[in-house]
Amino acid sequence: APTAPAPGQSTPAANTAAQTGPQTVTVKSEPSQADWTKVCGKDGGSGTDICYTTRDFVSDQGQPVLAVAVYEMKNPATKQEVRVVRYLLPLGLLLQPGIRFTVDGQQGTAGKFAVCFPNGCFAEAGGVDAGVVAAMKKGTTLNVSVQNQTQREVTFAVPLAGFGKAFDGPAMDPKVLEEQQKKLQSELEKRSEDMRKKLEQPGAAGAAPAPKP
Repeated sequence: APTAPAPGQSTPAANTAAQTGPQTVTVKSEPSQADWTKVCGKDGGSGTDICYTTRDFVSDQGQPVLAVAVYEMKNPATKQEVRVVRYLLPLGLLLQPGIRFTVDGQQGTAGKFAVCFPNGCFAEAGGVDAGVVAAMKKGTTLNVSVQNQTQREVTFAVPLAGFGKAFDGPAMDPKVLEEQQKKLQSELEKRSEDMRKKLEQPGAAGAAPAPKP
C-alpha cells in the first residue's frame, strides 16, 4: 500500500504548486448588469427580514466565472443580525481547503464549500463580522482565494465598485429584477450560440488541412 510522504517530503503536486506559484485571475462585472443588485424579502415563519446584494463576474472573454452575494438577516423581534457572504465558484476546485477572502489585503475570512451543481459550487462564510461587510463597502478589490486540482492557489480579484451604494440603498423592484434576469439569460444564450457557430466553422477545431497529393 502506498505510504504517506514523511513530513517535509514534498509530493509531486506540492512541487508543481511551488514551481508555478499562486495565480491571480482578475474578473470584471457581467456587462449586462448595470450594477450590484439588492433583493429583499421576509421569512414568513420567523419574521426575519432578509436582504442580499449580489453581482455576477466574468472573464476578459466574457465567460461567467463567479458570483458574489452578501446576505444580511435582521429579526426585529429578537434584535438578531446575521451576515453571510456566499460565492458561486467554478467547478474543478479542491473543496476540502475551502476558500479565503480578503478586502484590499486586510485580514482574511475563511469560508467552506456547501454544495455543487452543474454550473458551479457554492461556498460561504456564515456569521460574518459587521467589520468585514463595512470593509467591502469601502473597499476596492475583494480577493477570493481557492485551490485548484494541482493544489495551486488561485485568487479571483473582484472589483467592489458600487457595492456599498447598493448594499445601503433600496431593494430592487421584483419586476425590474425579473426583466434583468431575462435579459441576462438571453445574453448568455446568445453567447452560447455565437460560440457554437464559431466551433462549427471549418478549421475551428484547429485541424490542419490535409496535404494535397
